[in-house]
Amino acid sequence: MGMKTYIKRILKYIVSGVPEKKVYPRVSVIAPNDYLKGRVALITGGTSGIGFEIAKAYINAGANVIITGRTKERIDLACSEIDKQVHNKGCIYGLELNNTDVSQFSKKIEDALKLVFPQKIDILVNNAGVLGAHISNATEDAYDSVLDTNLKGPFFLSQLIGHYFKDNGIQGNILNIASSSSLRPAASAYTLSKWGIRGLTIGLAKVLAPYGIVVNGLAPGQTATPMLLSNNSDGNLVSPNTPIGRFILPEEIANMAVILVSNMGRSIMGDVVYMTGGAGVFSNEDMDYSFR
Repeated sequence: MGMKTYIKRILKYIVSGVPEKKVYPRVSVIAPNDYLKGRVALITGGTSGIGFEIAKAYINAGANVIITGRTKERIDLACSEIDKQVHNKGCIYGLELNNTDVSQFSKKIEDALKLVFPQKIDILVNNAGVLGAHISNATEDAYDSVLDTNLKGPFFLSQLIGHYFKDNGIQGNILNIASSSSLRPAASAYTLSKWGIRGLTIGLAKVLAPYGIVVNGLAPGQTATPMLLSNNSDGNLVSPNTPIGRFILPEEIANMAVILVSNMGRSIMGDVVYMTGGAGVFSNEDMDYSFR
């Protein structure tokens, strides 16, 4: 917990007289199943957080999964950990991929297909993303880094995979990981990128639907990932400024990610499923909109 957050909580207690509560939620996860049996998913940014949990859930649903990351060390570690934690062993593969290096995408897809040959990829999850670049102090480099990672990468990777699906007669799925920020006032490059992801989801669904390709989005709120909880050591997931009162768990997101790319979700097209605990949907109180 940062010192600024700690001081705020102390002051809140002094003013309100209400002690800080602790939240250690338990959620259900989908049991091992055959919902994705025989399928292959490519998940960007799968070495930790939401992508990591989606990879586990997909493997437990019968799929083979390729996760991407920027370094071989992180990829190898993540693949090892995933294989330890899943019901079906030997179904995880790793691929080095920089989400901002569009020029390498075509070759990287060829490399991914070699990993799972003779199977074909039929699920793409655009999950890789970075935070930052608030309007009050963003630099051009920070802005470009966020937009290139969060929006430019998914745009061109989806273009490539969309043609691959169409050319091979694959009635696959593209799932874009959006955010509660897809509904928020866009006061940062991150929020702007997630507005873009929401629009891209609708556009992709429109142009790919005639080929039997299903495109949807999944929008988490503040989620208990290393990106947001780097200083949290006791497992307390309280988030007092959000309507749900806590962080969302990656396992909750992964449950819905299975449904949206399975045959249970074939009639859901161009939609974004919001799993925000109310944040962004009817409350923005968990975000800082000051201009300093």
